[in-house]
Amino acid sequence: MGMEIERKFTIKNLPPDLGSYEFHTIEQAYLVTEPTIRVRREDERYYMTYKGVGGSNTSLAHEEYNLPLTKESYETLSSKADGNVIRKKRYLIPYEKHTIELDIFAEPFESLIIAEVEFESTEEADAFVPPEWFDRDVTDQKEYRNSYLSRVAIKPIP
Repeated sequence: MGMEIERKFTIKNLPPDLGSYEFHTIEQAYLVTEPTIRVRREDERYYMTYKGVGGSNTSLAHEEYNLPLTKESYETLSSKADGNVIRKKRYLIPYEKHTIELDIFAEPFESLIIAEVEFESTEEADAFVPPEWFDRDVTDQKEYRNSYLSRVAIKPIP
């Protein structure tokens, strides 16, 4: 794939017509978090992703490469991952000339909803005006990265 340029946002509310959009069911596990090496099942497709660090201290742009896996190799590698397995439903929502990837997380992060938008350039990312239902830009906040969530301790409910 090459360089990935994206921004992440929390949201104020879900779009009212959410059920009308295409979605994917995603499960991913992290083998290493710096640099990121993860394995992912997206519906019935399986692959490994390497994510490097971008040219600056920002999370806006970074290298990303995907390699296809078989179901068997995914299952073997995901069983070797440490930490939390991330499960989410990803809705694909057209917005202007972009696609919003709206991630609604499953347990143990079921209260988390993040919107991501990918761009062709950092200039395009900087010029992006989000829709009204977006809230804060959390692109540079590690707490909203899946790799971070995979390592966070989950506290049992008393």
